[in-house]
Amino acid sequence: MMMPFAQPQDSWHKMEVHGVSSEVNGHQITDEPMEEGESYTHCDEGSYKEIPITHHVKEGCEKADPSQFELLKVLGQGSFGKVFLVRKIMGPDAGQLYAMKVLKKASLKVRDRVRTKMERDILVEVNHPFIVKLHYAFQTEGKLYLILDFLRGGDVFTRLSKEVMFTEEDVKFYLAELALALDHLHNLGIVYRDLKPENILLDEAGHIKLTDFGLSKESVDQDRKAYSFCGTVEYMAPEVVNRRGHTQSADWWSLGVLMFEMLTGTLPFQGKDRNETMNMILKAKLGMPQFLSLEAQSLLRMLFKRNPANRLGAGPDGVEEIKRHAFFSTIDWNKLYRQELQPPFKPAAGKPDDTFCFDPEFTAKTPKDSPGIPPSANAHQLFKGFSFVAPASLEESKSSPFNILPIVQMHSGAAQFSDVYELKEDIGVGSYSICKRCIHRVTAMEFAVKIIDKSKRDPSEEIEILMRYGQHPNIITLKDVYDEGRFVYLVTELMKGGELLDKILRQKFFSEREASAVLYTITKTVDYLHCQGVVHRDLKPSNILYMDDSGNPDSIRICDFGFAKQLRGDNGLLLTPCYTANFVAPEVLMRQGYDAACDIWSLGVLLYTMLAGYTPFANGPNDTPEEILLRIGSGKFSLSGGNWDTVSDSSKVEHTFFSLSLSLSLSLSFFLSFFLSNEYVCP
Repeated sequence: MMMPFAQPQDSWHKMEVHGVSSEVNGHQITDEPMEEGESYTHCDEGSYKEIPITHHVKEGCEKADPSQFELLKVLGQGSFGKVFLVRKIMGPDAGQLYAMKVLKKASLKVRDRVRTKMERDILVEVNHPFIVKLHYAFQTEGKLYLILDFLRGGDVFTRLSKEVMFTEEDVKFYLAELALALDHLHNLGIVYRDLKPENILLDEAGHIKLTDFGLSKESVDQDRKAYSFCGTVEYMAPEVVNRRGHTQSADWWSLGVLMFEMLTGTLPFQGKDRNETMNMILKAKLGMPQFLSLEAQSLLRMLFKRNPANRLGAGPDGVEEIKRHAFFSTIDWNKLYRQELQPPFKPAAGKPDDTFCFDPEFTAKTPKDSPGIPPSANAHQLFKGFSFVAPASLEESKSSPFNILPIVQMHSGAAQFSDVYELKEDIGVGSYSICKRCIHRVTAMEFAVKIIDKSKRDPSEEIEILMRYGQHPNIITLKDVYDEGRFVYLVTELMKGGELLDKILRQKFFSEREASAVLYTITKTVDYLHCQGVVHRDLKPSNILYMDDSGNPDSIRICDFGFAKQLRGDNGLLLTPCYTANFVAPEVLMRQGYDAACDIWSLGVLLYTMLAGYTPFANGPNDTPEEILLRIGSGKFSLSGGNWDTVSDSSKVEHTFFSLSLSLSLSLSFFLSFFLSNEYVCP
């Protein structure tokens, strides 16, 4: 069984509503399923008209068709069709990866066909950094095709399900980007109406992309309302539930629901069934969690105004009311729009076509676009003018084709490690795990597998960190994960160049140039991890390996994240004690809370070891933490004699940082900035 890639189940049992009959506040509300030829929304006279579809193809360019796309993987599947990961194989954007949404016309009712047209129209019209981009739209006799951005970070719901709830800083960032996306739609006269975590995707950098516009409504403003009863009940605004007509203000209520859910891990209004949930939305008092900041509580109260006219964002200033709220006081909105602010989370993806964040139930399937059954003649008329080519797609320069690793990275639940890989000799043995070389049975490619005994250590943190950050060129790449009862198998790239420790032992010591280049690479990588809120906590020569025999610092990989942690506390401190002799910071041994500064200590010890050929606080294998602490606490180490007589003064200046490292109050940012700007460190 694969872990932890499986798509989490929806623990909140959210209910999609299309065609229902309910009693709310004693009034019968009916939204009957529609037959062929009926409108899918209730429209009173003068409310709105659908914008007619126009043909969008750049002059001199042909429309796209299915033959121009290579199917790579299945990303999702529903009753109406599938979503594929595809590669364009011809044209100016050959080699580009896309998500291809394929809908079977014969399976779509009139209501669904209109929604598909609506989604296509809206995506053609919008162009915003936080809204998914439509690159092509075309159709065959039996199918409709939407070619969209491939967003390999998955959706926010997946992350929320894993983490239960987010920090306020995380939520602030996501809500701010969403507010800009919704404001863009509102300025175009579009009300989104389906805001929920499943419809918010993450790109490779961690920025959000709003998707799925099937329930959106065009040509709506404060004077012209929509009356449809559709969406996911828990996120509906009161005016949507009571069907008295709604405008863009309904989206700001949904933003409040999303904010509450991300901050608490629960929904603000959820009953035992749909009717109870709707009654709660209309009249229940909001239970405000007191652990939230006053600014967060204030914003929630202003978004949860049952009178839409009083709701934040509904006034004449629109989104500016929300942007001015104290909760967003630290947001630079211009930098946010330009995507210059760093997202709180960067999804894991080793290669452009990695699908770590998608359900293996789908990605394990063989991608196949089966022939579509032709729909009725009326449907052909309905989809006239569906085809579209984004101008940018015609102007992009040809991209280099991506190399696909000939290994299925995601497996069905029944797949076992031994079915796919053949175990070979041991590479290394630790207290909680053993590392072996393994060979893929089909491709004969070599990998390493770390076999972890779950009865001795929980591997979930290590797996999550590798999934998220293994795409970094100097962090070992995770290929596959198998959970087989007591043991977990982590398949990674094979480090054929061996350990940094072996290289030190072979050479006795490093030249200053070698040590400088190695330290620069490792420090830059540690800086990247710290910026992501990750501390390694076990940096030592045996956990730093070379990908090949070249000895090039670029081939260095930081490995073994068994002791690594992601900073989660408000003060950024970790409390779990762990250590490796010689490379441990004193505050770890004293079992105090510690932060990312302990990795900086280890960097200094690494540099000393590379130049001297031995550790600064030499000890035997049987030393206790207390004995090591005594030596480290003394602060005494030698910079003379032996190899030190050949080391330049600039290196010795660098080593004064050992003394500074003993100060627990030393600023991490100061330390890293000094390391990365120092002439000795930067080769």
